[in-house]
Parts: sequence; C-alpha cells; structure tokens
Amino acid sequence: MPLQPGYGETPISGDELDALLPHVVDTLGQPVSKADIFDLESAVLQDVAEGLITDVFNGDLTLDELLTDQFLRDLHRQLYGDIWTWAGRWRSREVNIGVAPEQIAVDLRTTMENIRYRWGNTKDWTARELGIATHAEGVRVHPFTDGNGRATRLHADLVFIAAQDSPTHQYDWDVDKRRYIKLLRDFDRDRDVTALTAFIGIRPLED
Repeated sequence: MPLQPGYGETPISGDELDALLPHVVDTLGQPVSKADIFDLESAVLQDVAEGLITDVFNGDLTLDELLTDQFLRDLHRQLYGDIWTWAGRWRSREVNIGVAPEQIAVDLRTTMENIRYRWGNTKDWTARELGIATHAEGVRVHPFTDGNGRATRLHADLVFIAAQDSPTHQYDWDVDKRRYIKLLRDFDRDRDVTALTAFIGIRPLED
C-alpha cells in the first residue's frame, strides 16, 4: 500500500514530533518529514522481518510462541523501539477504531488464546486463513498508538509461514486500501475470514 502523493513532504510536528526519540531527531535534523520516518521504519521492518522469518524456518520461533499477545507486543517493540517512545506500549487513548484502552490487554490475550486453540483443535482454517485471522483480530483490537498495520501484517506473515507444512509463501500486501479497510470492517462484524483471505494474495517467499 504505497504512500499518497505528497504525503512524504509533510513535516511532523506537535505530539508526533514529541514522541520521536531524541537521537532520531538529532540524526535526521529538523524539520523531520513523514518520508524520513517512513524510510527509517521501512529499513527496520526489512531487517526485523528477515531475522524473524529465518527464526521460523530454523524452528527457533514456533507457532505457539507467535500466537500470543506478548509476541505481538515484543514485535512492535522491535519494529519501533529505536524510533518512537510508544513502541511496545499498549495504547492509552480512545480512538475511532479498536477496543477501549482498558480492554486491550485482556482482549488481545483472550483473542490469541482462542486463535491458538482453534488452530490446534479444529480443521476449519487453512494456514493462509490462520494468518489473516490473526492480522484481522490484531487490527480489531488496535493495541498500539501507531504502527498497528505494519506490526500485525508482519505478525500475519510469520504465522502463515510457521503454519505451512513446507513454507513457500507469504502474503502480498500491495492491495487496494479502500477494499482492504472495508473487508476488515466486515470481519469485525461477522468474524468470517473468507472474503479477506481471498482478497489478500500471496507471493513466493524468495521475492
């Protein structure tokens, strides 16, 4: 999902600027643009993803470990801990999506436990559906101040890879954003992962 035209030229300010760690501001210099931060986050994402995918392949990171609230929190910290003050912290403010802040910890833990139980005790999800369900539930809870999309998409990829008998694919997240958001909202309503799974394609791991 590429940036909107002109997005990167916008300087960050106010609370967003205050949430940047001081060394990031010192390194990038002011004004810090959204493109600067996007590029920095993307570089970290690539490094973290490569390391964790390797861990999954080597058996050092199991599906049971992935399907926990603590793993998602640690993943968020790995992605943003060198950039933002809010990395790995549960959201403390009400927003127009997600559960109430005081419900995040319990809701996310229960959700991950339910997903893990369903995968281990039923046959109604494929590996591809399991990863998408994990992603959609993470988005529904919206546990972090920011970075929920990237963290939950990478989380989904790791779960999908770990759930495959012989891992060959990950998701292709280059999708139409409006349709993607609509299908996430549909999932919130009916908890049926079928349409969202069909919409989000897959690509070979080596790409």
